[in-house]
Amino acid sequence: MSLFQNMSGATAKDCIIDEKQGRLIFVVGRGQMGLAIGKKGASVKNIERAVRKPVEVVEWSDDLAEMIKNSLDPRYVQEVKVEERLDGTKGVVVVVEQKHKGAVLGRGGRNAEKVRLLARRYFEITNVQITTPL
Repeated sequence: MSLFQNMSGATAKDCIIDEKQGRLIFVVGRGQMGLAIGKKGASVKNIERAVRKPVEVVEWSDDLAEMIKNSLDPRYVQEVKVEERLDGTKGVVVVVEQKHKGAVLGRGGRNAEKVRLLARRYFEITNVQITTPL
């Protein structure tokens, strides 16, 4: 995390090592996304070279819906619904347009997996579903 902070100048709240996808996910403070990415992605590229792994950056939010939008592409997310289940667990349904569903899910579901990791880690969400409007 200190390498990320030194190279980008942004404050990292957390670093998640995603072994399954072979990447690092950094959670940065509010309003620090531009600083973390750098001009034309320069900071992220430099960090990727240093750690020899793909790096993704997500902006922190205390609000579950906003955090999920930040993890995905906020332009394509229409709605985020939190559902309380009978057994006491919480689930999230993310509604996206049909034509953008592939972009939101990511190749091999990597973006969906990132959302699941973050939701489980910070909000005790057991299930995240990405769907299209009916």
